[in-house]
Amino acid sequence: MSNFNASRRRVLKTGAIAGAGVALPTIFTASSAAAFTNEPTGGTVTLGFNVPQTGPYADEGADELRAYELAVEHLNGGGDGGMMNTFSSKALQGNGILGKKVEYVTGDTQTKSDAARASAKSMIEKDGAVMITGGSSSGVAIAVQGLCQEAGVIFMAGLTHSNDTTGKDKKANGFRHFFNGYMSGAALAPVLKNLYGTDRVAYHLTADYTWGWTQEESIAAATEALGWQTVNKVRTPLAATDFSSYIAPVLNSGADVLVLNHYGGNMVNSLTNAVQFGLREKVVNGKNFEIVVPLYSRLMAKGAGENVKGIHGSTNWHWTLQDEGSMAFVKSFGTKYGFPPSQAAHTCYVQTLLYADAVERAGSFNPCAVAESLEGFEFDGMGNGPTLYRAEDHQCFKDVLVVRGKENPTSEFDLLEVVEVTPRAQVEYAPDHPMFAGGNLGACNPGA
Repeated sequence: MSNFNASRRRVLKTGAIAGAGVALPTIFTASSAAAFTNEPTGGTVTLGFNVPQTGPYADEGADELRAYELAVEHLNGGGDGGMMNTFSSKALQGNGILGKKVEYVTGDTQTKSDAARASAKSMIEKDGAVMITGGSSSGVAIAVQGLCQEAGVIFMAGLTHSNDTTGKDKKANGFRHFFNGYMSGAALAPVLKNLYGTDRVAYHLTADYTWGWTQEESIAAATEALGWQTVNKVRTPLAATDFSSYIAPVLNSGADVLVLNHYGGNMVNSLTNAVQFGLREKVVNGKNFEIVVPLYSRLMAKGAGENVKGIHGSTNWHWTLQDEGSMAFVKSFGTKYGFPPSQAAHTCYVQTLLYADAVERAGSFNPCAVAESLEGFEFDGMGNGPTLYRAEDHQCFKDVLVVRGKENPTSEFDLLEVVEVTPRAQVEYAPDHPMFAGGNLGACNPGA
C-alpha cells in the first residue's frame, strides 16, 4: 500500500515509468507486474463511497448511497442488471469486476473538504479501496481528487459542478461524468433569452466556495452576452440557513432577476426566503421579477415545495427521460427503493459502472490502465445520449437538460419538467477555454 511518499513512481502518458532509473515500456494487462495501490489479491475488490451523510447536501448523499448499493448489486449479478443491459459497452458480465466480487466501504464527507479527505484516506489506507467516488460538493470533490492523485487510486467524481474540477484543479487520476457551470450557462442562456428578453438586470447570490464562484462566472458571462446587466454579486456562507439579510437588499437594487447560485439545502432556504419577501409578485423596470436557479435537482424541488413552480434551471439528468437507459435505471431504482432516483443517484450509479467497465476493458485494476481506458471513451445507453469522456481534461460531454418547476405536479416526485434538451454540441468548449485554464492534468499515478 502506498505511504503517499515522494518516491512513488509516476506513469507518463507515453507509457514510460519516470523516476525508476530506466525508462521502460509499460503494458497494462491483468498479469502486469507493475505494483499499484491496493492491488486486489483475493476474490474481492473494495470500492470507497464517500458521500455527505450530514450537512446541507445530506439528501443528495443519501440518494448517492442508494445508487452505489444498486450498482454493486448489478455488478455482482443481482437484480435486473439495470443500465448494464443498455450500456453500449458489453464488457460487464454481472460477475463482479474481473471476476472479483465487489465490496464497498462508506464515509461521511460532512460537506467539508478536510473531513472528506480524512474519510477517503482512511478508506484507502485501512480498507484497501482501489477506487474512491462520491461527494455532492465541488470543494469536497477537488480535495478528494487531489488526495486520490497523491495516493495512486482512481477518483470517479460524484456530484460536482464547479468548472475547476476539470479546469484548473483537474488531475490525471480524476474523472467527472457530471456537467459543469459553463454547460449550465450555455444551456440556460438561450432559454432565458426567449422567456425574459435581452434587457434584464440580474442580482446574484452565490455560495462562497469553488462551485458558487464558477457557476456565478458562467451564468453572468452567458447572460451578459445576451445583453443582460449584472448589478451585484453577493457571496453567502455554505453553512447559512437563513438568507433574509441577503434577500432584503435585492429589493432596492434595481434588479429584475435574482440568480440563486445555491444548491441543496442552501437553495431550498434562499428560494423560500425570496418568496417570503414577495419577490415573485414584484414588478421592476416594467417587468415581472424572475428567479433563476442555475443548478436544479428533484430533491431540491421537493424541499422547496410550492416555491419552485415556474422557476427555470438546468440539470444533468431527470427520471422522466424516455431513453432506454434512463427507463432501465428508473425501473431498477424504483423497484428497490420505492421512488424515482435523483440526478445525484444517476451520475453516481453511472460512474460506478464506467469504472468497472474500464477495468474490464483494460484487463487490470492498475489506475493508469483504467485511466487509459476512460480517456477518449465514447459510449451510449446511460441517459443523456451519446457521451464522450474527453482525454484532455477527463470531462464528460453529453446533452444537458433545462427544466422548470411544474405548475400542477401529480405527485411529490413529479415536480420538474424538461423544457429543453440541449444538444451536446451546444455545451462543448475547447480544453483551453479561459474558464478552465491554469490547470495541468499531469501524469497518472499508480501509487505503490
